Amino acid sequence: MKLSGLSLLLVINSATCWSLKADTLPPLEAWQGQSEQLIQSAASSWVTPAELTKLTDSPDYAATMAYVHKLVASSDMLELEQFGTSAQGRAIFVVKASKQLAKMAQNTKRPLLLVQAGIHSGEIDGKDAGLMLLRDIVHGDKQALLENVDLLFVPIFSVDGHERRSAYSRMNQRGPSIQGWRATAQNLNLNRDYSKADAPEMQAMLQLINKYDPDLYLDIHVTDGEDYQYDITYGFNHASAAISVNSASWLTKLYRPTIDQALQQAGHVPGPLVFGIDSQDFAKGLSGWTATPRYSNGYGDVRHLPTILVENHSLKPYKQRVLGTYTLLEATLGLLDQQGKALMLAKQADQHARPKRMVLSYTDNTNPVLINFKGISYQTASSEYSGATYVKWTGEPTLYANLPVYWQNVVERDIAIPTAYWLPPQQQEVIQRLRIHGIKFDVINKAQKISAQQLTVTDYHFAKEPFESRLTITDAEFSREQSLHSIEQGWVRVSTDQPLGRLAVALLEPTAPDSFFKWGFMLGLFQRTEYFEPYAIEPLIDRLLEQQPKLKQQFAEALAENSALKADPRARYDWFYQKLPYYDQQFLKYPILIEL
Repeated sequence: MKLSGLSLLLVINSATCWSLKADTLPPLEAWQGQSEQLIQSAASSWVTPAELTKLTDSPDYAATMAYVHKLVASSDMLELEQFGTSAQGRAIFVVKASKQLAKMAQNTKRPLLLVQAGIHSGEIDGKDAGLMLLRDIVHGDKQALLENVDLLFVPIFSVDGHERRSAYSRMNQRGPSIQGWRATAQNLNLNRDYSKADAPEMQAMLQLINKYDPDLYLDIHVTDGEDYQYDITYGFNHASAAISVNSASWLTKLYRPTIDQALQQAGHVPGPLVFGIDSQDFAKGLSGWTATPRYSNGYGDVRHLPTILVENHSLKPYKQRVLGTYTLLEATLGLLDQQGKALMLAKQADQHARPKRMVLSYTDNTNPVLINFKGISYQTASSEYSGATYVKWTGEPTLYANLPVYWQNVVERDIAIPTAYWLPPQQQEVIQRLRIHGIKFDVINKAQKISAQQLTVTDYHFAKEPFESRLTITDAEFSREQSLHSIEQGWVRVSTDQPLGRLAVALLEPTAPDSFFKWGFMLGLFQRTEYFEPYAIEPLIDRLLEQQPKLKQQFAEALAENSALKADPRARYDWFYQKLPYYDQQFLKYPILIEL
């Protein structure tokens, strides 16, 4: 039978899709672990939707929430709260789990764990692990996990991304069979949005954090990149490069040893959160990352909320990753039962600290730490398609002995912490974001004069293309002038003498890597809106030179030094225009004053 053009195309497309479903990823080690005993069979009354697929797939939003509603209704230890709405109108829920539910928002004596799944919804391991654990707490033998600890569990954070489901979402990842999308419906990456808080989902999450003030925050991801033996890696800003040094010390000395041991006993291989320096030559070493406040772990560090970024390994099967996440969550609750009070004290110490200086950014240490890294061997191959070489992982375990790790813990930029920042009332977007972050400020009710620094941009560069729906400033230099300023009613004063004072610095200090300025909240300062005509400025230049004769010599020197000025008549006019009182005095002025 002869096929029409359309029919032939459909057959070709069908065959192509079928072939793409085959596993083309690197070879895989066989795995068995004690944690496999956690899986319930289809005969169980409370088997989760993912378990029905033997942990090869993950349910959609409707099926997930149907199970959640059923589970919550079955236990007086669980309560469901909608804390936000996505851009497409989907409800975002948190499951509250406690033996003292009524006191969760006010209870300062019980450690509170916040677990977040699906910030990147193709990386949904945490959702299915969390549902299994909640089930075992309320209908199994693990109620003791909530004896002295409370839990907040967000099964799906990026709910719109979760519903952009496809078998072809993440080509670098083994399962689930159908995966959500990395970004939200507004094409925002929520794990780049903590500081700027543009997405409605992120604004809701920050308000949830403000409401419940958790003591530990777990953000569950799946990583890409190199192959290695570890099936679960996790990290946090290390004490050597942390703003919340007491919390970082607790995570280093108590959390990691305890969790690693629990994972190993369950048959998993935990590892540090590190990244290869050279994708073509893994043996060159690793980079140890210090996150900035756009990321969950960097944001948690700067607001004194101990935060762990969990990265399951994308090349490991979905079942293995989910069970590793379950084990990590269970062990975390167990540790908080034993050592949660110590973490709460460490967190309080960080909140009460008032250092004189603050590091804004770090760079790599050139003196590496040597570790034995459980890697996978690889070969370098040439591509006939790209013309370049690429790495082919063999699936064979190999130990990289004494592999160098270059931790990002050398101070690159730091500042003396100001006493306060002063914002004019027209900075409504910035003021509103401060409110969402939970930063306290005072609204001035009468005019006054203050001595403060005014910053002027002297050099700057914009990014070549938008990033996360914003035109960002990649770098900028400033001059700083201390002087008296008139403050009118309605101005806002943000004191740094508060628990979130370091977060205020990270957002309002324009040289900070994730400041509102760098994210492009104040692009208006780069725009001049009043100009001149030659017939008006010519006589004004004559009068200016009469009053300031030295300007004529300065102008001649400027012409001699600047060929662009010499060649551009308008630029020459502009040289004089900047000396006149008609010039826009707000042009390139950072609109926030800094009180030292």
